[in-house]
Amino acid sequence: MTYSVLIVEDDPMVSMINEQYVLKCADFSIAGTCRNGQEAVDFLKTQNADLILLDVFMPVMNGIETLKKIRELKVSSEVIMITAANDTSTIEETMHLGVLDYLIKPFAFERFTVSLQKFKNKMQVLEGNPVMDQKRLDSLISNSSPAVPAENVGALPKGIQKNTLEHIQNYFNKNVTWQSVDMISEALGISVVTTRNYLNYLVKLNFIVEDINYNTGGRPCMLYKKSVR
Repeated sequence: MTYSVLIVEDDPMVSMINEQYVLKCADFSIAGTCRNGQEAVDFLKTQNADLILLDVFMPVMNGIETLKKIRELKVSSEVIMITAANDTSTIEETMHLGVLDYLIKPFAFERFTVSLQKFKNKMQVLEGNPVMDQKRLDSLISNSSPAVPAENVGALPKGIQKNTLEHIQNYFNKNVTWQSVDMISEALGISVVTTRNYLNYLVKLNFIVEDINYNTGGRPCMLYKKSVR
């Protein structure tokens, strides 16, 4: 299934980058782009979007006002806020309005994929289970897939292979400092896309933790290391 994404961003360059990020992710397409909240509201009155990437600071109608209007219209789209606003009051207000995730600029592509994966996880739980048990409901509320022991190959999600998973886990057991996707990919001879997929899964299992490195001289990148449990 392909999920449609509406990008609401007044900066054309940022909007283009967000669009490129979306199109790099499997199972996502672009429903449209809007330069302000009013355009987004008008769009949603006649067209559908499964997911909305919504900036806070915009002309005409800002992100908070737009989010409130979307809720008033009972638009069913999930919302991820993407903004430079990092003050607690703004974040708290958007959380109360039911946003799925909150990305603070600048952010790395790897962190962006985590947000989209959260959305996919939620949709898969809702679409695949007309009746909820406690385990599925807990995973829905926590907005993540239930932790699955790596050794339980029968429970591994599609695209995750037991041998490759153990290979990456062993890498983190031997390398205790922060590691980038490129470092892991090169060391293990696995493609960057595949490596990123496994890292996202291991983060969900709390086997590894992630952080953003802003001191790259360019675009920030995600770093990973084994979790201390």
